[in-house]
Amino acid sequence: MLRWLHPRLRIRRLSELHSERQFLAGRQSRAKEALRVLRIALEFIRGFRTLHFVGPSITVFGSARFHEDHPYSTLARQVGRTLAREGYTVITGGGPGLMEAANRGAHEAGGRTVGCNIQLPHEQRPNRYLDTVVEFYYFFVRKVMLVKYSYAFVFLPGGLGTLDEMTEALTLIQSGKLYDFPVVLMGKSYWQGFLDWAQNTLVAQGTVSASDLAFITVTDDCEEMASIVRRNAVTLKLPITPVPETRAP
Repeated sequence: MLRWLHPRLRIRRLSELHSERQFLAGRQSRAKEALRVLRIALEFIRGFRTLHFVGPSITVFGSARFHEDHPYSTLARQVGRTLAREGYTVITGGGPGLMEAANRGAHEAGGRTVGCNIQLPHEQRPNRYLDTVVEFYYFFVRKVMLVKYSYAFVFLPGGLGTLDEMTEALTLIQSGKLYDFPVVLMGKSYWQGFLDWAQNTLVAQGTVSASDLAFITVTDDCEEMASIVRRNAVTLKLPITPVPETRAP
C-alpha cells in the first residue's frame, strides 16, 4: 500500500513505523525531542535494571540469516555451549540465525542466555532459547548494552550489523574507552579477508597500528576461544563457576 502514496507521505508513514528513523530524520520540535530523550532514557534504565543481575557475561555476535543446518550454525552452537560451560551468561542480539544457535548451545549446556532484541519490521524476533529478553527500539541503546555487560566479544560470521558492532568494539578498545577485552573472530575462512585488508591497507597506510589488532584472535577452535576467555577471567578476577552440562543437546 505504501508504494501508492506520495513520496513525502510514504517517508512520513515509514518514519512513524520506525522510531529510530524518525529520530535520525533531522531537527524536530523541542517538545518531540524532549519526549524522545525520555523514551531513550527509559530504554537505558530498562536495560540496566535487567542486565545488572545476569552475572559475568560474554556477547556473541553473528548473522540472523544463516539457517540451523548451516555449518556456521553448528559452530555457533558449539560457541554457546563452550561459553556456558566456562560459567558465562551468553548474551546475543536475541534474534534468529547464529544468535539463536549460540543461545541454543548455551541453553543445552545448562547455562544462562540473554537476548537484547531490536524491534525491526523483518528478520528480528526473540528466539526460543532465551531466559531473559530485553526489547529495544534504538540500535545505539542496544549496542551499549551488548558492550557494557560483556567481558569478551565473540564474532561469528555476519553482515553489516556484525561488522558495525565489531568495528565499534575495536574502536572503543583502540581509543582506551574500553579495557582490552579479548575479541575472538570465529571462522578463519570468513574473517581472513577482513584481516588481510586491515594488515595490508590500514596498517600499511598508517591509519591503525599493528598493536591495534594484536588483541584479535581468529580461530575455528572453541577450546582456543575458551582458553582466551579463561585467562581473561583470571586477569580480571571474575567470579566464574563452570557449569556442568545438564540439558540434552
